[in-house]
Amino acid sequence: MSLFDSSRPPAVQVMRTLGLEPDPWQTDVLESDHPRLLLNCSRQAGKSTVVALLALVEALFKPFTQVLLLSRSHRQSTELFRTLLDFYLRLGSPILARRNAHELYLTHFSRIVCLPCKEETIRGYARVGLLIIDEEARVLDDLYRAGRP
Repeated sequence: MSLFDSSRPPAVQVMRTLGLEPDPWQTDVLESDHPRLLLNCSRQAGKSTVVALLALVEALFKPFTQVLLLSRSHRQSTELFRTLLDFYLRLGSPILARRNAHELYLTHFSRIVCLPCKEETIRGYARVGLLIIDEEARVLDDLYRAGRP
């Protein structure tokens, strides 16, 4: 049975399909149904890994959703997007419509967008299913407010 035979496998299963075994706190994050999460972890604990997987599963298994990746700098949000894209490629690039350096479009109209850190450039995205703000404490207040619903 393929990973994509079911409507939405647990994100932990996707992580294991990629050959990664989640730490207990990562499992908690991937299985959480809380509308908002704040990760307060040490450096190199696996935050980017777990949020990249969470974003990828959201886009792959929820048609018509948008996932936005924001950060203090565009370079930083691009790094998070590259982590996500690596996982996507390792899964065989399923349901790909098109992609570029900052966006991934899927055939069921979901997309993942890596955005620059300017408040005026992130407006206009409707039906955002998941908003990831990397290092939110370091993001300017205007950017934070513009990204929130």
